[in-house]
Amino acid sequence: MGGPNHLSEVEIFLKNMFADPYILTLKSALMRKLLGGIIVKKRLEAAKNNYRAIGGKSPITPLTFSLTKKLQELDLDRFYSYAMRYTPPYATLALEEMRQKGIEKIHLFSMYPQYSSATTLSSFVDVKNALKKLDYSPKIRVIERYHNHLSYIKMCADIVLQRLEDRNANDFVLVFSAHSLPESFIKNNDPYQRECEESLELLKLEFKNRDIRFKNIFLSYQSKIGPVKWIGPSTKEILSSLKGENVVISPLGFSIDNSETIYEIDIEYRELAKKVGIGEFLLCPCPNDSLEFARLILELLKE
Repeated sequence: MGGPNHLSEVEIFLKNMFADPYILTLKSALMRKLLGGIIVKKRLEAAKNNYRAIGGKSPITPLTFSLTKKLQELDLDRFYSYAMRYTPPYATLALEEMRQKGIEKIHLFSMYPQYSSATTLSSFVDVKNALKKLDYSPKIRVIERYHNHLSYIKMCADIVLQRLEDRNANDFVLVFSAHSLPESFIKNNDPYQRECEESLELLKLEFKNRDIRFKNIFLSYQSKIGPVKWIGPSTKEILSSLKGENVVISPLGFSIDNSETIYEIDIEYRELAKKVGIGEFLLCPCPNDSLEFARLILELLKE
């Protein structure tokens, strides 16, 4: 999705997000514009305050750029670039550079392990529209999901265990927190929730195969906005029920750290954990620009 590179970009980020027909699924463009404007006006100052609390910007752009550089160092046979959905660099900019280089085949790699129309499809349609605008017709291949890929599951499990360090998993409840989605999407056959649940079951199996046993393992959902019904249980509900427990929380489905992880989880949920009487509260980082994530991308490209 991208994220504001400075506070003055917060409004652009919100406007672009709520103008997206895959986010606000209203048939009328006029109604979407009117409702989007109301939501942006209502959320703007609170969103700016959230970004102020994490340094005045999102870390998503520099981390993605660093991952791209790492991929380029590991693989000299391809050209690597990246595009954001709601803040620069947009798809048009990345594709124009490829067109100028005479690139004839492009692999589109989704930064969302679990597929959703609100994220994956929206981004790929954005690329399609940018190609049309540029009158550019390279051969396109897509990697649109990898939620059940063994190397992805192993990487996620490794991140959790690295965060535990020398602590005993038996002393911790593990919470995988994924971005929520309105229930209406699921009723319209969006596979996102099903794929999150499949990732969870494979992670449970991975820990079992390694003889790693947590007190309990939960899947929950965060970042709900607005009055409509969203999928659950919510991460807040799960954390509120864990008084006296030690908790390690892993942001499932987030490949790069952003405001939903370093503000919502590490500030808001950490505060909630303290309030409800949770003991130790550990937050796992996203894969970010790690060598393991770069190698996973290369493996998926090869396959």
